[in-house]
Amino acid sequence: MGRIRLHVSLDCSAYSLETFILNNIEPGSTIATDAWQAYNVIDKEQYERDTTNQSQSGDKDPLHGVHLVTTLIKRLIRGTFHGRFEPKYLQNYLDEYVFRFNRRKSANIGKKFMRIVQQVIRSRPITWPTIKWYMDPISEYFVVT
Repeated sequence: MGRIRLHVSLDCSAYSLETFILNNIEPGSTIATDAWQAYNVIDKEQYERDTTNQSQSGDKDPLHGVHLVTTLIKRLIRGTFHGRFEPKYLQNYLDEYVFRFNRRKSANIGKKFMRIVQQVIRSRPITWPTIKWYMDPISEYFVVT
């Protein structure tokens, strides 16, 4: 498996899928999907689509990577957050997971550190007046809003 990209979507409509594809997948790429009808929105001139019917695939799982990543994310949410987290932070959690997953085989720790520094530099600055600390009475964790 190569690199992954994850994005929280408001729904599973063809429009949402098309928006993700246009923003994240380079034209000329092959997109592996199941037979779900919402994927029919994929532009056949820009992308090649490799469709798999899950019910007819037998023991072999052609979308093994997709299922592996979703299982690992579920394990992250259940194990690290014990199933309790703020939905508004879900994209942040997914971004962290993507960062770790895409660098899981990197042998150079210095390169990982440089990527973190680059991302910090690119992110928008947070000024002191915008930071509000409060104590969450249930979990006893400090939260930045």
